[in-house]
Amino acid sequence: MRTEEFDYALPKAAIAQQPTEPRDAARLLRADVLEDRMFSELPALLVPGDLLVVNRTKVRAARIRGTKRDTGGAVELLLTRRLDEDRWEALARPARRIRTGTELNLGRIKGEVLSDPVAGEVVVALSADIGEVEDVLRDDGEMPLPPYIHVPLTDANRYQTVFAKTLGSAAAPTAALHFTDGLVKSLQASNISIAEVDLEVGLDTFRPISETVINEHEMHREMWEVPQGAADAVAACRERGNRVVAVGTTVVRTLESAARMDGLVQAGRGETDLFIRPGYRLRAVDAVVTNFHAPRTTLIVMIAALLGDRWREVYQHALQSGYRFLSFGDAMIIEQPVNGR
Repeated sequence: MRTEEFDYALPKAAIAQQPTEPRDAARLLRADVLEDRMFSELPALLVPGDLLVVNRTKVRAARIRGTKRDTGGAVELLLTRRLDEDRWEALARPARRIRTGTELNLGRIKGEVLSDPVAGEVVVALSADIGEVEDVLRDDGEMPLPPYIHVPLTDANRYQTVFAKTLGSAAAPTAALHFTDGLVKSLQASNISIAEVDLEVGLDTFRPISETVINEHEMHREMWEVPQGAADAVAACRERGNRVVAVGTTVVRTLESAARMDGLVQAGRGETDLFIRPGYRLRAVDAVVTNFHAPRTTLIVMIAALLGDRWREVYQHALQSGYRFLSFGDAMIIEQPVNGR
């Protein structure tokens, strides 16, 4: 399939620049019937006994700025993945002026570039003047908002979900940004369970596909974990005949990466480069809550896999009805994926 088949016109005015207040005041589109609802109504759209699965990853304050030690030239790193105790993958700016061996002064962090840039990405070794790099990042780093958001956040926690626990992502699992503590309590009161998994969200998820044919696109590998409690919750949901509802594309990829042929998931952790495209048949997921995604990305390809040819009709309805798009935008629920179980 050609990448141009997953393109559509996204007006800049439709891209949300600030999160909705309160979080669950976002709109929620029932994609299967094109019904406009509010996210706070989610408990009424689910059935007692359903299981929501959320990504508990926490976004790292991963943008750091400094200078090159030899020339004093400005440099910026956006840390995308920790490889080991010292080494990190990062997007570097300006990449064209950085080479292997370049030494960096990044405030209370010192760095050395270990690889020449490839598509702007480098491997760097980082060390803190005092203490751990993670501790310095928490105090000195900047939240890595997507480049299409131009309004600074007054509260960095608005780019964290209420489930955020496990530090490691370069971007938020945005579908879960709509949940509040009050909504969680309402779900629990409606006998709707919540299980937590991890997927360290990388920036590659949001990049446009550069290849002409989507089958030639290579996904970056991301770390995932399904705790035993989450695997047990999926098994219990299957036993009582209810639905497993993935909150966000990151949860879809996590559950499907851990899925068995019988629809259960195996507890464990690993790396995934799963690219869900039209023709893929879901094994572990029955319904999906997700935001509205950018054209020509792996995310919109997944939506096409879930909705089939109707994805254009759903997105046209959302645009014509004034839904807000991308990370701080509104959401939809796909209750019957065309390739579902």
